[in-house]
Amino acid sequence: MPQLFRSAIFFRSVAALDQAPVSAGEIAFVGRSNTGKSSAINVLAERKLAQVSKTPGRTRLINYYALGAERFLVDLPGYGYARVPAETRAPWEKLLGAYLRERRALRGLALVMDVRHPLTELDRRMLEWFRPTGKPVHILLTKADKLSREAGRTALKRVVREVAALAADVSVQLFSSLKKTGLEEAESVFGAWFDREPTEVL
Repeated sequence: MPQLFRSAIFFRSVAALDQAPVSAGEIAFVGRSNTGKSSAINVLAERKLAQVSKTPGRTRLINYYALGAERFLVDLPGYGYARVPAETRAPWEKLLGAYLRERRALRGLALVMDVRHPLTELDRRMLEWFRPTGKPVHILLTKADKLSREAGRTALKRVVREVAALAADVSVQLFSSLKKTGLEEAESVFGAWFDREPTEVL
C-alpha cells in the first residue's frame, strides 16, 4: 500500500506566496474543477484531507499538507469552472499562476483529469504553459472505474500519444479513488520526484 502520503496532516492554507511555508520540496495537485482531485488526494493519504464538495470551484486557497522533513503535498485551486463568477475566480487563478511560475520548491505537478473528458482546452493550455519550467508532470486519469477496462486502456493510449506533443516530461496513468487502483504507481512516480530533489531548503 502507498506510504508516502499516509503521514500527511493539514499544515496551512495560504492566499499569497509570501505565506507559504519553508519547504524542502513539494508536489502540487491541480486540475479542472470536478475531476476528482480532492478524492485522489484523500485516497492517497488514506484519510480525509481535502474537502470533497458537490459544488465545484470551492478551493480558493493553496492548501499545504505536511509530509514530514519539510516536504509537502499541495492542493491547488481548481480551474475552469464556468459557474464561478469571473470577479470571484480571478484572484485564485492569479494565485495559481504565481505559484506554478515562482515556487522553486515545487518538484512536479500532478495534473488530474476525468478519464471520460481528458485533455480539455484548459488542460492543454496548462501543459503548454507549465512546460517552460522544465519540471515533470504526472497525469492522473481519474474515475477510471466509470469505464470498461478496454475503454480505459484506449483512453490512456490516446492521452499518452497526445501529451507527447505538448510537453517533454509527462507520464500518464489510470486512477480510481473509488476502487483504489493506481495508488502504487502514483506513489512510485511522486516518490522519485522527492528522491531527486536538491538538498537546499527553498
